[in-house]
Amino acid sequence: MAQSPATAPDARAIPGMAERMAACTVCHGKEGRATADGYYPRIAGKPEGYLLHQLQSFRDGQRRYPMMNYLLANLSDDYLQQIAIFFAAQHPPYPPPVTTEASATVLERGRQLVTTGQPAQRMPACAACHGDGLGGVAPGIPGLLGLPKDYINAQLGAWRNGERKAKAPDCMGEIARALSPEDINAASSWLAAQPVPPDYRPAAAPPKPLPAQCGSMGPAVSKPVTMGATP
Repeated sequence: MAQSPATAPDARAIPGMAERMAACTVCHGKEGRATADGYYPRIAGKPEGYLLHQLQSFRDGQRRYPMMNYLLANLSDDYLQQIAIFFAAQHPPYPPPVTTEASATVLERGRQLVTTGQPAQRMPACAACHGDGLGGVAPGIPGLLGLPKDYINAQLGAWRNGERKAKAPDCMGEIARALSPEDINAASSWLAAQPVPPDYRPAAAPPKPLPAQCGSMGPAVSKPVTMGATP
């Protein structure tokens, strides 16, 4: 797969961050591109605001994973910003998706949830917030492609169980709680099976108002929607 065009260097970045990020790349892979372990996500190319918020959440204990909590415990906001700047600027090529064992029925269910949602239950599609190409939206919405199925499953489960939270209103928590375990498996199976295009990047802004209020994006780009329960 061809590599995406390089982005211009960020004038805010400090020198030597690649060497300083050795502790991160042990788990997240070279340049943050992820490894074969299904529980460590790719962080390369994610929106800077999203990365910063996650780093702060781990540091402050709002998001729990012992290794991350320990590594970030004493870091300043300025340094976390530098980490976010560094990884947001990395765009190494994505590997081909891992062959899925999901059935055609499960994959079709996942495709529907991701691309069209459940209109009858007022459940928005993943693409309504994460972008038509699922590449994410700056400053706070991450891309969904190129992530391991196990990681997606674990995060949706954490949102659903209240173990992972975001700035209020927590739209992901509300959406995840409306998904059944079967829905989560279908969506993660379909997402993990999709190839990633060479020009995969976060959009600069949402093309239209988001279908739900999300604290990570602010009220100016979202509108309220009452989520319905899954059938």
